[in-house]
Order: sequence, then C-alpha cells, then structure tokens
Amino acid sequence: MMKSNPLTLQYNLTFNLMRHLAKLLFLVITLTVPDGLLAQDLRNPVLTIDIEQFFGESAFGKRIALEIEERRRALGDENRRLQTELEIEERKLTAQRAELTPQEFRELADAFDNRVQTIRREREVQGRAMNDQLEENRIRFLNTAAPVLEGIMKDSGAQIILERGVVFISTNVIDITAIAIKQIDAVLGDGLKDAE
Repeated sequence: MMKSNPLTLQYNLTFNLMRHLAKLLFLVITLTVPDGLLAQDLRNPVLTIDIEQFFGESAFGKRIALEIEERRRALGDENRRLQTELEIEERKLTAQRAELTPQEFRELADAFDNRVQTIRREREVQGRAMNDQLEENRIRFLNTAAPVLEGIMKDSGAQIILERGVVFISTNVIDITAIAIKQIDAVLGDGLKDAE
C-alpha cells in the first residue's frame, strides 16, 4: 500500500474546505438578499451605439456597400476609358490645328470643350446618384432598425440610446452595437427578400 504524501493530503483538505466555504457563502447570500434583487440584472438607463459600425457591419450594410463599390468601380473604369478617348481626340485636334483656319479650329475646340464639360457633368450626376442611393438605404435601414433598437432598449431597461461618437467617455458595457447588428441581421438580413 502506498503512503500518502502529507502535502497532497493537506492540499486536498484545503481545497475541499474552500469549496464548502464557497457553497456556504452562496447559500448565505441567496437567503439574505431581498427577493427581487438577485433576479434583476444590472440595468443601465443609457446605452450607446456606433451607427456607422451598426450599418456597415450588418448584412444589409455590407450588401449596399458592395453594390455601391461595384458601381463606383464601373464608373471609374468608364471614366478612364473616356479620358483616354478624350486625350486621343485632343491630340488629333492639336495635330489638325496647322491645317485649319483659326475660325475652324475655334469651332472644333469649342465643340470638344462642350463635350468634355457634358461628360464631366454626367459623371458628377452619377456620383451624386450613388451617394443618394447610399443615403436612401441608410434611412431605410434605420427605419427598419428602429423597432429592433427599441426592443433592445426595453429589454435592457434603458431610457435612451446615444451615438457612441457623441459620448465623451463610457464603458463598453453600455455599447449595444454588436447586439444590434445580430438582431437587425435576423430581421432584415441583406434586404434582398424585401426587394423581390
């Protein structure tokens, strides 16, 4: 038969004693604390959210950002193609200058300049249209998110949700951005179901 090591025996006794003391302490706390207090979780009257992160990391926001990025990329490709065409046309016009009268050259140069200005205005309109689409989708997202945020606020016992950017200092305990993203994804997803 093996002899017991006195240190191991002392460790086991100490460990068992600590475990029993912890159980006893828990029992004393549960019996002496008023009933409703243990059932309550810690509640905060103020919550914060990062709206940019809320929109940008949601499935809906990611889809919209991808669509806008694809449109911007296509617009950029088209702009580069047009720029190349216009540079070629400008070089041809410059090469023809010696063969044309000043009046003929001026008419061609004005027509070229008008074409360039028209293309520039069209491109600006397309760029603004993309920004407008992004803003319209943000509004749609936030309108859909309002009941979700109200539910989080109600569940947490909060009275107000502030944009995290306007809060000088706070703990992450009151930041609901991750929770809100999870819940809006469950409600809205990427938004394609509503579009169909």
